[in-house]
Amino acid sequence: MQKFAFIIHPLDIRDVARKFAFTRYLPERVVESAFRLVPPMKVSHITGVKTPYGEAEGWFVACPLTARQMLELPEEFVLKRIIQAGRVAEKLGAGIVGLGAFTSVVGDAGITIAKNLNIAVTTGNSYTVATAIQGTKEAARLMGHDLRRAHIVVLGATGSIGSVCARILAREAGRMTLVARDKSKLEKTAARILYETGLAVSITSDVKKALRSAQVVIAVTSAVDTIIGPEDLLPGTVVCDVSRPRNVSRQVAEQRDDVLVIEGGVVEVPGEVNFNFNFGFPPRMAYACMSETMLLALEGRYEHFSLGRDITIEKVEEISALAQKHGFKLAGFRSFERAIHPREIEAIRARALVRLNAACSAG
Repeated sequence: MQKFAFIIHPLDIRDVARKFAFTRYLPERVVESAFRLVPPMKVSHITGVKTPYGEAEGWFVACPLTARQMLELPEEFVLKRIIQAGRVAEKLGAGIVGLGAFTSVVGDAGITIAKNLNIAVTTGNSYTVATAIQGTKEAARLMGHDLRRAHIVVLGATGSIGSVCARILAREAGRMTLVARDKSKLEKTAARILYETGLAVSITSDVKKALRSAQVVIAVTSAVDTIIGPEDLLPGTVVCDVSRPRNVSRQVAEQRDDVLVIEGGVVEVPGEVNFNFNFGFPPRMAYACMSETMLLALEGRYEHFSLGRDITIEKVEEISALAQKHGFKLAGFRSFERAIHPREIEAIRARALVRLNAACSAG
């Protein structure tokens, strides 16, 4: 039996109530301050991960810091807490530990954490990229977009996930805009894409400007607050929101019934898997980063895999092949914690066409 662990943390203080129900009755600031002092802990035993090629069990280990705390507290303090969580995984017998949500963002994206543990470490970013691209391409197809003609926008294009998403999509894109804060990094990414694919991409730090003409968007920034609102998108736009916390405001779902927002990296895990913990998904569903950790464990590959800021296309293709071998697959589409039926996508597309035609007539 292969063994793995996955480090999770509350995205905001309301997530603490998933494990400690009494906290919902306390002021959020009090709970957040108190949990800053709580040491990492095992929160559940994961069972039933089984394919024709292997079987694994694992554990969720919690690092009780919110996303905001991970970005605002001293980096040294946060890394120390994550390393402590990794040592809990070691004691449980895991051969590899995955870094979930902001634990994979802090510092140097897992490298320092890996140096301080005696087991393998992965951020899961390679499989996150693979599923984000797969989901985006299929959603775009269903909404009637041809990637060769659509305007593709990548938010967070200089990050480890965003840059490789852009490089892979550029193979099929006709028009692309990269968005990030650091102009020099944007220029470097754009030059690399031009060299690899021949596509001359646009760059900007202005999110709102880029979104005005976008038809396909991959959002993968490390922003704590949402950056895409209902007023930012054209009718018919497809947005794949890979970020946690989300880059897309919930108001988009509430106010825009003519755009399709999907969650990146939602995977159906083979076997009768039981996570024994409610992280907001239906049975057998997991984030791609969790799934990468399981895949490496099933293969007995207790080695550092997706670490640092430079995720390679080769590793994205390698983990995609392992997923196909073991029967991990994209779990349809989800948006804001609920499944989207194909008929709903047809209705979104129909409303978008009506509004685009009306805008053209008015113009």
